[in-house]
Amino acid sequence: MELVERYLQAVKFWLPKEQQDDIAAELSEDLRSQIEEQEGKLGRRLDNAEIGAILKRHGRPLLVANRYLPQQFLIGPALFPIYKFVLKIVALCYLIPWLLVWFGLMSFDSSYRAAHTIGGDLIGAWGSLWTTAILAFGVVTAVFAILERVQNNSGFLDNWEPAKLPPVRNAKQIPRFQSVMAVAANILFLAWWINGKWSFTFFENSGVRIVLAPVWQPIYWAVLFLSLATIVLFSVNLARPQWTLSRAAIKIVLDCAGAGVFCWFLKARVLAEITVPNLSSARAAHLVDTINTLMARAFPFGILAWALIILLADIGLIYRIGSGRRQLAQSLTVMALLAGTVVAAGVETFCRMI
Repeated sequence: MELVERYLQAVKFWLPKEQQDDIAAELSEDLRSQIEEQEGKLGRRLDNAEIGAILKRHGRPLLVANRYLPQQFLIGPALFPIYKFVLKIVALCYLIPWLLVWFGLMSFDSSYRAAHTIGGDLIGAWGSLWTTAILAFGVVTAVFAILERVQNNSGFLDNWEPAKLPPVRNAKQIPRFQSVMAVAANILFLAWWINGKWSFTFFENSGVRIVLAPVWQPIYWAVLFLSLATIVLFSVNLARPQWTLSRAAIKIVLDCAGAGVFCWFLKARVLAEITVPNLSSARAAHLVDTINTLMARAFPFGILAWALIILLADIGLIYRIGSGRRQLAQSLTVMALLAGTVVAAGVETFCRMI
């Protein structure tokens, strides 16, 4: 039985000294009874290989010792789902936007791409990113570890009232107030937009004159069409306040198109002329060029805005209402992401051509 003694010694190593002998005696009795039972069935003594098979079925010494110890958690099962949710929020609100901005700058800003390399960013900027991320995750973990200890001592999670639970939420229900506000906001915007914004002379007062380039008119009509389409969509939602996959898909198309028009506006060098009293033509031209350049450099942030809208609003909406038709919901999500990528690439290519 030397193999059993060696097994018991390995188990005792992981146990507190005051419990080693008692637990080892209990475990020894159990193991020897299993061995004797097997020997009775076979009518002979077991060899080391057969005893080793019994010990292996019983489990690794560390795991066996752990069964006799009180279970300890840094963050226990009661708080762990909340802890995971908070970590996801931290990643969503910090890591993902940072990565999207970096990707947008590397993809669409030639001056940034010329001054940075992927390797350099991995060593430099990414180092600071991960340092901040680890610090953020560490703070969240420390807070939840403290909450775990407080919960063990006070049991504050046990004090709750069923009557205070939130009402049952219908994922497909559209609040009428939301539809009313969307329709009203778009009507007010449309009234302001129609009032003279189609002209190349965007602003003229007290000697200050802002003139836009010819590319402004197609942008103007695109914004007008999207605003009208949004009014129609939310008017339908007001009449039928239940999301459907078809209306959710239309919303994604409108959001992607709106992002494309916004990015087009940033890259198209839409400002043609600025006239200000006591400002020379040379300085005015320099001001126009500076404004157009700054807007073009903001293009990656336009892509980021599109990605966040799709991620936070549209994809979440599709998954909420797509239960039972998950494959269709996933297909629409992939189509939305591909459409946004095509829009971004198309705007970049088109603006390089004009």
